Amino acid sequence: MSTDKSLKSKSTLERHRNVLTRTERIAHMKDVGTWEDGRGPFCLPKVAHRKAAVGKKEKTKKAEGEAGAAPAAGAAAPAAAEKPKK
Repeated sequence: MSTDKSLKSKSTLERHRNVLTRTERIAHMKDVGTWEDGRGPFCLPKVAHRKAAVGKKEKTKKAEGEAGAAPAAGAAAPAAAEKPKK
């Protein structure tokens, strides 16, 4: 029997959220420097909360494979020419 989602630990339920709570928005504004002291917690401006995209690494094996493929193809061609005909 599987475990219900509500019974899982908190760390497994955490995921990226587009909507921040009021306290998270205020904390973000303080980090950026747009928060003014004495300002009320209502009517806050929108805060862009984007998930950081992880870039893919460039494939160096592909370049090495292309360079290694050319001699192998050239070596196979003379071997095919040496076969005797019946």
